[in-house]
Amino acid sequence: MKSCEKFVAPSSDYYNYTPTVSGRNAFFYPLCTGHFIYEPGYHQRRNLFDSFLLMYIQSGKLTVNMENDSQETDSGHFVLLDCYRPHGYRTDHGYECLWIHFDGPVARAWYEMAINHLGNIFSLHDPYPVLNKMLKIYHTFSGGETIREALLSKQMSDILTSLILYAPLQADSHPQSNSMEEIVSYINEHFMEDITIDALAKLAMLSPYHFIRTFKKETGFTPHEYVINTRIATARYMLRTTQMSVKDVCFQTGFSCESVFCTSFKKNTGTTPAEYRRQSLRF
Repeated sequence: MKSCEKFVAPSSDYYNYTPTVSGRNAFFYPLCTGHFIYEPGYHQRRNLFDSFLLMYIQSGKLTVNMENDSQETDSGHFVLLDCYRPHGYRTDHGYECLWIHFDGPVARAWYEMAINHLGNIFSLHDPYPVLNKMLKIYHTFSGGETIREALLSKQMSDILTSLILYAPLQADSHPQSNSMEEIVSYINEHFMEDITIDALAKLAMLSPYHFIRTFKKETGFTPHEYVINTRIATARYMLRTTQMSVKDVCFQTGFSCESVFCTSFKKNTGTTPAEYRRQSLRF
């Protein structure tokens, strides 16, 4: 469809889509996608537009408003907005962009993860993986292709996954610090050892205070909670699949003594290690 908006060039086009009930319940789904050329003077302001919006700025400049924040951006940048909240954008110079309004049962969780890594306005070292999938979704509609909701969902999932995988380090991190994903990998490899906050913070090249805050923000757990959860998950597997004694499982998973192990295990699972083993063996 051709846009009739003021200050949008007549060559701009967009396509609306209504997902099926099953698609809405199970998948990511685009609600509207388009390629717009905005002329100088364009402005948009909304309190609510039930979706999330991803834009890729191909040329020009625009100013993005997010509640009380205002940022200017230009070509080569992506904009990711929560349109359930007040937002807007305007341009004094004009700009061209490819855009997708999307949603889904877990779209908010993915959105929050992406902006925690990138912010609402960002560039990627290699924008192609994201831009390529955006173009495929756009061309599905502009080319009149058969709509396959599972494929559209995969393409949206690929876009959001790429935002996480190809995200640069956070702006407030040390330029040479290890990412929290690397710290998580280190914990999963060394959880049976005596891991201290100071050691993990040193590995991340952050102060202990900043490390704990950053780790909790990105994983949802404090470093101590994550280490304990990893040890308990391994202990549960050992109790189900081996004949090792509770004491041996305790020391194999990095706990300092059996009483600490049993207390942590019961707090985490609601049962003692011995009771857990008995319950796992029942048919």
